[in-house]
Amino acid sequence: MIYKYINKLLVVIDPYLEKKMLVTLVMGFVSGVPLLLTITLLQAWLTDEGISKSTIGLFALVGLPYSLKFLWAPIFDKYIINALGRRRGWLLVSQIALIVSIVGLGMTNPSLSAINVAILALLVTFFSASQDIVIDAYRRESLLDEEQTLGASAYVLGYRIGALAAGAGGLILADLISYQFVYMIMASIMVIGVVTTIIADEPLQAAEPKTLKDAIIKPFTEFFDRKGFNSAVLILLFVLLYKVGDTMAHSLSTNFYLDIGFTKTEIGTVVKVFGLIATLIGAFLGGLISLRIGLYKSLIIFGIFQAVATLGFSVLASVGNYISVLMIVISLENLAAGMGYTAYLAFIANMTNKEFTATQFALMTAIMSIPRTFLSGSSGFLVEILDWQIYFIFCSLIAIPALIILMKIKGDTKI
Repeated sequence: MIYKYINKLLVVIDPYLEKKMLVTLVMGFVSGVPLLLTITLLQAWLTDEGISKSTIGLFALVGLPYSLKFLWAPIFDKYIINALGRRRGWLLVSQIALIVSIVGLGMTNPSLSAINVAILALLVTFFSASQDIVIDAYRRESLLDEEQTLGASAYVLGYRIGALAAGAGGLILADLISYQFVYMIMASIMVIGVVTTIIADEPLQAAEPKTLKDAIIKPFTEFFDRKGFNSAVLILLFVLLYKVGDTMAHSLSTNFYLDIGFTKTEIGTVVKVFGLIATLIGAFLGGLISLRIGLYKSLIIFGIFQAVATLGFSVLASVGNYISVLMIVISLENLAAGMGYTAYLAFIANMTNKEFTATQFALMTAIMSIPRTFLSGSSGFLVEILDWQIYFIFCSLIAIPALIILMKIKGDTKI
């Protein structure tokens, strides 16, 4: 009986063990690390230095490159800069520049100059966004259409592990060593991405834009022509709003945990153990469930689950410093985020054309990041005006419009 279940489990996980899926997993990992270095870890550093909540909230604006990356994505679609090929060539350059900028951020001092910290954090997000552009294009082009959901699952799995390594791991280390040294360690971890880029296979190249002008204009005109103007607008609105509540809730989560009395070690340990387990399960189940019931039903179910999980923060704000409640809240949040993000990325991949992968994928993921950059930038002010409990209820309810839009575009998206 046990052998039978083990055999079934091996059959389920076997597709994840292919080289291209393992490469996707590692690329997800190196994508997740830099984001948390400029959000969770930097947020904790600024809090320890006595920076105000409103200023910390404004630091979310250093994430602006994630929302504007479609502006320079056409360069990655058009030009090949070295022998590694169109995707791996740009990926290697972005990763090396990213490692250097992370080291630079770690050498700053928030108590002496918050502006210097902001500038270096902005460089980290710029090169991180550039890396994301190429990774998304690489995944879309190296996997078949029917492999996109599993690819999204593997990517999210790696991404969440990377995010937890930088967020939870960084917080635990920050209780033991200086923040400066923590950033040096995280920069060293990013070397894994460089090695993977070198040994990975370059995807078969689709027809590339003839001119830079074509690389800039055609990705947008092709998308609107293929989907129709009204449907295209609704699709972009859905991409904008689907993760907005979850994103806003998470934007000040570290500050929230510290504010209600948890230590950095408690936060880091709980996130590492319960968050990691829930993330692994969420990303894995997200891919399997999406394959079984389809993307549309998955996006609806996971969207509702995300809203319910966000309410957990409101409950935690009400009960206060209880480690058991923190465990439950973090587990639910990571489970919902892993499942939702998997289906979400598979949806975006299905909306792109391989001829303009980098730019179209960058446009949609840039739209996805707008709430994290702009709305999260005002989240500190909202918390000071309201309170934590009402803020998280608001974050839960704000996700509802995306589900309504999804119902309207079901026929046009063919998911």
